[in-house]
Amino acid sequence: METVALYTRTSTLNQNSGLESQIRALETYCKDNGISNYKIYKDNGISGTKTDRPALNQLKEDCKNGNVSSVIVYSFSRMGRSTRHLIETLQFFEEREIDFISLTEKLDTTSAMGKCLFSIISSISQMERDLISERVKNGLHNAKAKGKKLGPPEKTNKKIIKKLLTESKMSYSKIANLANCSKATVCRVAKSLNLANVA
Repeated sequence: METVALYTRTSTLNQNSGLESQIRALETYCKDNGISNYKIYKDNGISGTKTDRPALNQLKEDCKNGNVSSVIVYSFSRMGRSTRHLIETLQFFEEREIDFISLTEKLDTTSAMGKCLFSIISSISQMERDLISERVKNGLHNAKAKGKKLGPPEKTNKKIIKKLLTESKMSYSKIANLANCSKATVCRVAKSLNLANVA
């Protein structure tokens, strides 16, 4: 049976009152909207910059198993601190036809306006990634045009590789081509960042 997921998170363990206030606001919303079948997911004392969180992992697993109809949070920041992670999470829900509601930002993907707003946020995020990729490409082409050797120093290469790995969805091969290095070098940098392999 599908349930409504109420996701809550605090950054430090001494923010119990913050966790309680989130739960109270979410339960009030459920009561006002006639929602009685819900499950609370709590990540207490875990930074929003971390994508690997026990409660969030369980929530996603329940979503994959078709046990969740919608996800409600107090605010975007509870789901994630980076735009990239937030958008990826929202897309994860969208792919499984799971509605998303944020009380603070008043985003509700069950409404036409909410779907439109989500589409705009996704487009802006993609544009940011494209602009970053374009700036890196232009910088590399400019350096080549000036006769600069782009391989060494390795430290400069690593900065470019890290930026592309964390701020774009480009494949390792494409990143290696842009950074003028081997795919193995990109793999080593990705491993140091604990990133999963990209096709």
